[in-house]
Amino acid sequence: MLRFEDVSYTYPFQERPAVSHISLHVKPGEVVLCTGASGCGKSTLIRLANGLCPLHFAGRLQGRVLVNGVSTLEQDLPHLARQAGTLFQDPEQQFFALNVEDELAFALEWQGMPEEQMHETVKRSVREFGLHPLLGASIHELSEGQKQKVGLATLWTQTPQALILDEPTANLDPESTVELALQLGQLKAQGMAILVVDHRLYWLADVADRVIVMQDGHIREQGEFSLLHDAELRARYGLREASVPDVRHTLPSCSAAGQHPVEAHNLTYAHTGQEPLYRNARFGLPSGITALIGPNGTGKTTLARVLAGLNQPQAGEITMDGLPLNPRQRLSDTGIVLQNADHQLHMRTALAEVQTCLDLAGQKGGNAAMELLEAFGLESLASRHPQSLSGGEKQRLVIACALAKKPRLLILDEPTSGLDGQNMSRLAQALETQTQDGRCILLITHDLELLARMGRHALRLPLPPELRATGERGARTDTQEAVTTAA
Repeated sequence: MLRFEDVSYTYPFQERPAVSHISLHVKPGEVVLCTGASGCGKSTLIRLANGLCPLHFAGRLQGRVLVNGVSTLEQDLPHLARQAGTLFQDPEQQFFALNVEDELAFALEWQGMPEEQMHETVKRSVREFGLHPLLGASIHELSEGQKQKVGLATLWTQTPQALILDEPTANLDPESTVELALQLGQLKAQGMAILVVDHRLYWLADVADRVIVMQDGHIREQGEFSLLHDAELRARYGLREASVPDVRHTLPSCSAAGQHPVEAHNLTYAHTGQEPLYRNARFGLPSGITALIGPNGTGKTTLARVLAGLNQPQAGEITMDGLPLNPRQRLSDTGIVLQNADHQLHMRTALAEVQTCLDLAGQKGGNAAMELLEAFGLESLASRHPQSLSGGEKQRLVIACALAKKPRLLILDEPTSGLDGQNMSRLAQALETQTQDGRCILLITHDLELLARMGRHALRLPLPPELRATGERGARTDTQEAVTTAA
């Protein structure tokens, strides 16, 4: 279904190919996992599979990429999209409607599907993906994990013969990750060809038929999933863990407010016209690292925005070092890294991004900007435009910018969503250094590897009953049960 025949591709104004001599066949009824360190060529592989390279991104293509037996150069992008649906790392970029139900129907309307058939197709997708509680919700009020589910369901309605998934679990909680694995297993059984590009490995242990490992634009290793259990191989290519980390007994819960550097007192917050996400909440964040965890849609990102001063609570107050601070003061003393790194990158070079943050913090002069880039392995990219970086490289750059501010409270929202194993270690080391002066760091994460390595305390949010999706997904394997119970 998806076939690469000795494919090399070079972007405009680049001398070195992004991928070289790629030969790969993803067959109907097969799941292939592609992994590798950031910048190894995985994103380019996706763009070649769906035709964006070279039909949208100009460049030089050598070899052939075939979708359903026909070269991508002989097809247009709309036709390719119906045959090989792609779910990108940021699904919001693919949405056109304002609410979930309209989004599910949008592509079907565009294709001219009869109304009765369209309604039935939407209903089936809602059942398949457990989306009924979200049908009337605004797309822009969904959590990142919920957007991911809606994006996948939207592709499913168009019955493509192949699926291409870019970091699909980056923002999913453990339960949703297992649901996705089970769903992919069902689609695989229906004969769909599935290419998954991901840094997180363990969730596909029972689903992936083959694994390919990329480095410097080449496929270096390929074989069954068991290949990834080789610790030496993972270290060589900067890969994540292949087994499920168990963090059940390593994260004591945060206590109620009282003598903590950052505290919330009787905090109440609700989105306009909705029931409160929290009512009279009282908690304290100790010095060091605290993990903010909970299922998708429970308000983790919203709570972070309230703490940072970006959202105003309806009641209650937030103190830092015992002093109540208004939103403007909290924003001044807080560094926040959002899930979508693109929203926080504005300069012409990576070095300028960090230097601007240092200048705003009154830390002009010296080599501090380059030192921060070096801490995250970005020194060789200092002159690159931020929007030309890979997803993982952008993520590391935004974190470096946040640290330049030397904030009292540092909030990181899914900071490892685009990071490979080596760069997750770099992040962990950098954050450990930041805690030595008593700074509070709040990690919003579903990443079990990060929790196992860095979690010191946990602030857990419950799942509202109205957002508990139900539906059968088939029997779970031992690995999938371990994922849902690990956190």
